[in-house]
Amino acid sequence: MEKKQKKFLTVAPFECAWRDDLRFREAGRGCVAFDAFAHNDVTIVFREHVGSQQYHYKRDSNPHYTVIIGSHKNKRLKIEVDGKTVVDVAGVGLCCASAFQSNWISVYDGLISIGKGRYPFQNLCFQWLDSKPNCTVQYVGLSSWDKHVGYKNVSVLPLTQNHISLWRHVEYEEHDRFDNCEEELENETGDYEKWGLENFLESWELSDMFFVIGKEERVVPAHKVILAASGNFEFGSAGDDVIHLSNLDYEIQHAFLQYIYTGHTQIPESHLSSLGALSQRFEVVSLTKQCEQIIERFKFNKKLFDSGKCVELSHPSTQHCGAAFPSGLRINVQKLKQIHLEGEYCDVDICIEGHGLIARAHKIVLSLWSIPFTKMFTNGMSETAASMICLKDVSFDAFLVMLEFIYNGQLTKGDTLDIGTLLLQVLLLADKFGVALLHQECCKTFLENLSEDSVCPIHQVIPSVPSCKLIEETCKRKFSMHFDYCTTASIDFVMLDEETFGNILQHPDLTVTSEERVLNAVLLWCLQAQELCGWERVDEILLNSTPEILFRERFKSLNTLLPHVRFPLLPCSVLKKLERSNLGKHIPPFDYLVQEAIGFLELGLNAFVKDPNVRFQHRKSSFKELQYICDGDSNGLLYFVGTSYGKHQWVNPVLSKKVTVTASSPISRFTDPKVLASRTYQGTSFAGPRMEDGRNTSWWMVDIGTGHQLMCNYYTLRQDGSMAFMRYWNFQGSSDGENWQNLRIHENDETLCKPGQFASWPIDGSNTLLPFRFFRVILNAPTTDDTNPWNCCICFLELYGYFH
Repeated sequence: MEKKQKKFLTVAPFECAWRDDLRFREAGRGCVAFDAFAHNDVTIVFREHVGSQQYHYKRDSNPHYTVIIGSHKNKRLKIEVDGKTVVDVAGVGLCCASAFQSNWISVYDGLISIGKGRYPFQNLCFQWLDSKPNCTVQYVGLSSWDKHVGYKNVSVLPLTQNHISLWRHVEYEEHDRFDNCEEELENETGDYEKWGLENFLESWELSDMFFVIGKEERVVPAHKVILAASGNFEFGSAGDDVIHLSNLDYEIQHAFLQYIYTGHTQIPESHLSSLGALSQRFEVVSLTKQCEQIIERFKFNKKLFDSGKCVELSHPSTQHCGAAFPSGLRINVQKLKQIHLEGEYCDVDICIEGHGLIARAHKIVLSLWSIPFTKMFTNGMSETAASMICLKDVSFDAFLVMLEFIYNGQLTKGDTLDIGTLLLQVLLLADKFGVALLHQECCKTFLENLSEDSVCPIHQVIPSVPSCKLIEETCKRKFSMHFDYCTTASIDFVMLDEETFGNILQHPDLTVTSEERVLNAVLLWCLQAQELCGWERVDEILLNSTPEILFRERFKSLNTLLPHVRFPLLPCSVLKKLERSNLGKHIPPFDYLVQEAIGFLELGLNAFVKDPNVRFQHRKSSFKELQYICDGDSNGLLYFVGTSYGKHQWVNPVLSKKVTVTASSPISRFTDPKVLASRTYQGTSFAGPRMEDGRNTSWWMVDIGTGHQLMCNYYTLRQDGSMAFMRYWNFQGSSDGENWQNLRIHENDETLCKPGQFASWPIDGSNTLLPFRFFRVILNAPTTDDTNPWNCCICFLELYGYFH
């Protein structure tokens, strides 16, 4: 799915796109996040089962939820339950026709939540609770109504009760990590969302100039960089630190500064002209225009305004500004960046230990973003009066990225911001200095770009940051889903702490191609190995050492982690080697687990069916379960592959070359490989005889494809129209197509006794735990037909089990 996310998916009117990966991990609970490009009618359908491409929710008689964003020509939001409208509201969550727009929709036990952005619980637009919740919906369909809709970056996110709390961590939680700042700010500044420039309005804190107002010469403090980024005040020399406005009322000056510092103000109509003149003098363009427009409207219709009330003015939303600034501060970012680049009005030099002076900045701007900086500059500490601060234990490159973010409100996401190194340092720095919006941007970037190569280095640091629990959990899942790669591409995983590594080994999404890799990873971690090797190498080292010396301080951890290895999933040949190994001789818990696994394989699955021990269970997350229901059903592997693994309508997988079927005899009219995967009955279909190892035989073989495996627990055959019934044959599996293992041996089996008959058999015991790529039905003795006794006459084959 990750490879396909960058592709553009277009859904035509009255069609619906379904993919098997767009499925809730837990029925009735999940969230779909997506980017959509549409003029109207972005339609998302939630069903228990996958629909077809021609599916349309209006014709669906099965239980389902439908959410329509931008219904009625992009005027309304609609929610339908089983085709009946239950929500129809105007102006909520409408489409964006000019660009892709990020949305999310979550379903949690009938509670449907809809919001903007790519992460749950951010920018919630609407919620509705179904009084009779449908807790079976699991698959997500992407549909449209009367116009094409473009989708990209579609993903399904988990939404259990535990994950709900984790997703909320994306919304920054305040954690004070600044070493020298132990005192708390006053209550009015404690809430970050309320913290902004308005707290510095007419405050002497960090001010570097003042106005002298009216004949009474009232002094009003302000901040040069804020004023300069809002208009043209022409500061420069020391003499410009004071601006005299002797003919102005304080009320007008207060409204003027309030507009600049907060983005809104109010003033009596009688003072409107004076406010406009003041804003024109200092070139605060947006305020000047608003005053002129209101005065012009007032001239034409004096009834528009009540003389007893004040006129309200607000910063227009169309102004080019830093929308990501704290509290939505309406500052001209281009001006602010230019001021910073030119070093104007700077009042603090920033040094980093080992690098010297790295930047000049403004205390007021740093304080707007960071409460720790505010504490530093206002709480009477040594830095309060100092014009230079020196920071220790701070990454030089990361601090420059943070400083750039502070002055332009955006996180640089170029090639230089490597997710595994610099971005991690920036996130830790944002957490340390409490730059909440930067922290959020880092978290989102991590979640969008997390790779198998970066999970280990990130995991070594992230657990120490309480506000990054979501990233920590995502890293664990990423590691678990790519366990083979993460434990063989590098040795970095041995640096993980025991709790983290243990959680990965127990993760429900752990995906491995062989349980032997889990064993190797546990031994390498306990060794704190410097290079990759398998258990055989560790076993050799134990010839001249002891476990206590070899594993050192992690010897006790070995006994804790070994039970997470599912030894019964190992091949019997490997278990026999482990039974005779030095590992078993010198480590009693290891020997116990091996003996337990051998006993399991010898006694079979039924002997342990009541044992809840996870060691005796398949790793179901590694394989898709294809369960046998009845003869000729549509649940088997060849049918699943024929649907492009659940994504499209069925096409014979042999024709689409997703599966290869071969026979013991050359292809002919009656030896047609595609017949065995077909859903159509064929009266004559056989594999002819050949000589192998000096004896007669015949067989049909299926190759399910490179990178695919099946732990087969059931298979189905269908007799063709002949009377050549098999009585002695084997059903076999192989990893390479050359070395075969018997999965079921049939001796004098009289199940097949009618032309066209279906018959199915289970695979018993330890054989069900072994994954194979190749499968074949091979004839060991003549059939009941005297004419052509070595023809293997079957016209259908289906396999079931756990597919990877």
